[in-house]
Amino acid sequence: MTLKEKIASRKFVVLGEFEPPKGNDFSRLTENANQVKGRLDAVVVPEMANGVMKASSLGGCAYLKEKGLETVLQVCCRDRNRLALQADILSASALGISNLMAVPGEDIRFGDHPQAREVYDLDLMELLEAMGKMREGRDMAGIELMGSPAFFTGSTLNAGAIGGALDIEIKNLEKMLKRGVEFAITTPVFDLHRFRQFLKRVDMDRVAIIPTVLLLKSAGMARYIDRNIKNVSIPPEMIRGIQKAPDKMKQCIGIAAELINQFKDLKMAGVMISTVGWEDKLPQLLDTAKI
Repeated sequence: MTLKEKIASRKFVVLGEFEPPKGNDFSRLTENANQVKGRLDAVVVPEMANGVMKASSLGGCAYLKEKGLETVLQVCCRDRNRLALQADILSASALGISNLMAVPGEDIRFGDHPQAREVYDLDLMELLEAMGKMREGRDMAGIELMGSPAFFTGSTLNAGAIGGALDIEIKNLEKMLKRGVEFAITTPVFDLHRFRQFLKRVDMDRVAIIPTVLLLKSAGMARYIDRNIKNVSIPPEMIRGIQKAPDKMKQCIGIAAELINQFKDLKMAGVMISTVGWEDKLPQLLDTAKI
């Protein structure tokens, strides 16, 4: 079954985020992916996350698809104009990549090429509209395509927003749903109380919500995220637990595994696990979560 079919059948799906390399040596990507082949329902390949130059999401998805893994392509507003975005979507479809995730892209000033120029020819909603037109067989200029791409459409969602920011997020979700979004991968979630407040505002019969489980590496990393990453809150007891643990890596893996199981209990469509360079720890995490 495809990712779309699994979600439609209410199967709890498990996605893994795998960064493509900064270079043309894909051997480590292949090695890490092969370790969890058959245990993940799809691999999400980021498009130059955090503005750091790496091999493209399209290249990574095509490469992993050749190895027999289902992938999720990120289509990013930040780096390409409408011509290049449409060209990538058509190429992905021709290569058999059927899961597309539209993203705005992070601020390029904090990446490794801060002098680069952001494009943003299309914003997120315009990109989703373009994807809808292409599914109907026409490009943004209204010209008929030689073959219409068919894909499972997703985007991102800020699950940690509160107050007025949450109101804006829910309005944006409604706009995305009208433009064909079928699944939404959230920002990293640690605070389940806040997440439950967010879920009260979402109709999960209309969209598959897939929270991100971020594998922490240390108490210092957890404190930094809690203090500096907007709308991501980490409970203090979770940070203290890592700090006091004799085996900090095991504690961090245990936290991620527990979150996965709690999201399963909450009847989420699934989870996306982000290991931030610790892809080799993913088998242990899946074992701990009994997946």
